This record gives sequence, C-alpha cells and structure tokens, in this order.
Amino acid sequence: MKAEISIVWKKIQSMIDGFLIMLPNIVLALIVFAIFYFVGRQIKRVVRRVTRKHHQARNLGLVLGRLAQGTIVLVGLFISLSIIIPTLKAGDLVQLLGISGVAIGFAFRDILQNFLAGILILLTEPFRIDDQIVFKNFEGTVENIETRATTIETYDGRRIVIPNAELFTNTVTVNTAFDKRRMEYDISIGYGDDIDYAKQLILEAMYSVKEVLKAPEPDVLAMELTESTVNIRVRWWIAPPRRIDDLRSRDKVISAIKKKLYVENGLDLPYPTRNILLHDQTEETDGDRSQQREGKVPKPRRMRRSLRKLVERRSQQDGNGKS
Repeated sequence: MKAEISIVWKKIQSMIDGFLIMLPNIVLALIVFAIFYFVGRQIKRVVRRVTRKHHQARNLGLVLGRLAQGTIVLVGLFISLSIIIPTLKAGDLVQLLGISGVAIGFAFRDILQNFLAGILILLTEPFRIDDQIVFKNFEGTVENIETRATTIETYDGRRIVIPNAELFTNTVTVNTAFDKRRMEYDISIGYGDDIDYAKQLILEAMYSVKEVLKAPEPDVLAMELTESTVNIRVRWWIAPPRRIDDLRSRDKVISAIKKKLYVENGLDLPYPTRNILLHDQTEETDGDRSQQREGKVPKPRRMRRSLRKLVERRSQQDGNGKS
C-alpha cells in the first residue's frame, strides 16, 4: 500500500515540477497572445475610423477590420502555442486546423452560412446602417450589421435579430435607398361630382402642404368606378423618405384634401348603396329573366283548371256559410 502511495506521489511531484518548468512559457504565451489580441482590436478600430468618413466604404471597413483582427489573433494563437509546446511546428498546427475546420464546418454549417452571408452583405451593401428596411413582417431601422446577424430597431422600440443568411436569400425592401419616396392615397367622390373640378381642388390642397415636393410634381388620377363612388388616387413625393416623414406628410395631405373637398366646396362623400329587387314567385314571368325587369308589373300566373274549380267551390261554401 505504501509503495502505491509513493508511486502516486512521485507522479504528482513530477507533474508539479513539469508545470513549474513550463510556467514561465505559459505566462509568456499568455502575454504574447494578449499583445496580439490588443493589436488586433486597435487595427480594427483604426480601419473603422478611417473608413467611417467615407460613407460608401463604411461597410467595407467593417469587413476589413474584422478580418484583420481575426488574422492577427490567429497568428498570436499559433505563436503562443509554439511557446508552450516548443516541439509543435507550424505545419502541425495548419494540419490540425484543416482537420478540425472540416469537422467544425459540418457541425456549425448554419453559423458559417450566416457568417459568409454577413460578409457578402457588408461587401455588396444592399442596405447600410441607419437604413429603414422591411423584411417579412418586420420593419425598422438597421442598428448593426454583424457577421452572424443583423439587428433592426422597430418603430415601436423593439429590437429584432435576423440571421444574415435569411436576409441574403430573401426579399428585403429598403425604404431609404433613395433620397425621395412616392406616397399615395385613394379619395372617393360621388357620381354627381365633377371629376376634373375635384382633381383641381385636390392639387391645390396638396400644393399647400410644405412636406409635398414640387419636383417631381404631385399627380391625381381617376382609378376606379365602384358601386357608389368614383375613386381618385393621389400621389406625391417626400424627402427624406423616412417613416416619420411618411406619417407627417400623409397626415397633412389627407387633412388638407378633406378640408378642401368636403368642408369648403361641399363635394359628396358617398356611402355604399344597394338596390334590392324582390320578385313574387306567383308572377307569370317567374323564371324568365328576360321578362323580369324593374318597373314592370307582371301578370299573376294562371291557375290550373282543377285548382281554379277548387278555389271557386271553397268561395261558394264560404258564401253559403255566411248566409
């Protein structure tokens, strides 16, 4: 028993001695890795600071900064491992990384797909930070574009995290891609109103709103004849094309048109109307749609001879009973 304890103790002592021998190398390796990590972060900040002044290269700066940081950190990891394990060669590390990279690629396929999609989004720039986008049921302002996911802030103050692979492979509407944006709204007038006069009044109302651009000019188009209304589509341009500008211009345009048409000039705001025609099934023309027309008074259907005799007999019996 004592012999076994002594063997275990010798092994523990040898492990402690080995750790103490390697401790300076471990400390040096940690210091080297920390230096490389710090240098990588500083290079990333410098690249982002340089490209931040150029709006077109801002996303490219994000990509280059992250790639530079990752490369420097990886080199620092190689050097740190070679300091701890002097027998470990760079070729062995590359081979180990190649084998482990394949295994990690299969295990984390979705993560790598989002990473590559994030790089492509940053390089191709379909949208940028501070753009307002619509993706499926989500709409908001782009907060950040990371290599894994993109975060947007909705207009009601919520944060949505969307994987980059979905953004890259699906349709995204960028509301702020251009300097101007066209808005539209449908107005209804009655059939008795003059369409040209109504269009003139609508244009006057829109030109009175300062949020409506004069170039391109707003336009008014008659679009549809419904059961009880004539629908007119109003279109105007705003700048900048952000959501708050959309709401403000829409509010003022609708208010101005309502005041101009229905309050000051008395145009009709029609309500839906329907005509319901009821047909008596005892009419002579029942079943003949060519004879059933509004305003005609159809003749009653002729009774059969047996039915007519029965009715006459009943009326005679009723007359005898009364007498």
